[in-house]
Amino acid sequence: MADFANQFWSWFIVIPVVLGLVGCLWLIFANNKGKVTTDETTDHVWDEDLREYNNPLPRWWLNMFIITVIFGAIYLILFPGLGTFKGVLGWTELNQYEAEIQAANHEFGPLYAQYAATDAKELIKNPDAMKTGARLFSTYCTTCHGSDARGARGFPNLRDTDWQYGGEPEQIETTILQGRNGVMPPWGTVLKEENQLVEVAEYVRSLAGKEVDSGVAAKGEQHYTSLCASCHGPDGTGNIQLGAPNLTDDIWLYGGSQRAIVQSVELGRNGIMPAHGEFLGKEKSHLLAAYVYSLSQEAAK
Repeated sequence: MADFANQFWSWFIVIPVVLGLVGCLWLIFANNKGKVTTDETTDHVWDEDLREYNNPLPRWWLNMFIITVIFGAIYLILFPGLGTFKGVLGWTELNQYEAEIQAANHEFGPLYAQYAATDAKELIKNPDAMKTGARLFSTYCTTCHGSDARGARGFPNLRDTDWQYGGEPEQIETTILQGRNGVMPPWGTVLKEENQLVEVAEYVRSLAGKEVDSGVAAKGEQHYTSLCASCHGPDGTGNIQLGAPNLTDDIWLYGGSQRAIVQSVELGRNGIMPAHGEFLGKEKSHLLAAYVYSLSQEAAK
């Protein structure tokens, strides 16, 4: 049944395309009068006496139409375009992509291997390496972290010294290669009594040095100890093994207002950093990690 469906849709494409090309040629030659006349007019009249002469297209213009149709036919013979017909050249997007990647690896592979053999903390001193790392960042990371690497709501700022999973080059490289999947469970079904979510939010804000109602924050501490301390630590400094952020530094991935924290506690958060190891490889990931590490070193100065 699948074979029949494939053949059906293949011919569904082939027949209209071929008939279209043949129809174009027929239309061109059927309307070709061969010579220019200045006496015969059409029945079209404008402004009472403005008539349209029934003259053929200029020869060069007509030839352009014919060449376009012939070009289309040759293209469809050489390349895919007629249903399941693959073209006599056997060209595919995948083959072209793999050939380009192979050529690039042949040209730049030794350079990346040289960078990979260099410790990341030494590599950041190499201006050429950092320029290449910046290009990798621009290609693969700016969609989420921004062209300036300062992130956005839900996407970490890579130019500060705050790291959920650790900011050493090896830790950053692991993040790039394997990705991260950070899950903050929702506590709305547990903290469902009046003001409990606000109490927790106020206590969390107090950890970051925010001005809060001390009475409300004191009630929130009890909830924090029983629900949050296992991940964020009793003192709120976080846990890089779990990706639990430090709550004492006033750096907030989803916002530090009472409303934003209440939303995080009530509904939870899911932060996904996709793995890049499969298509970047170890060597490029090492260079990219060094570049990202260099951004935080600028902030630490």
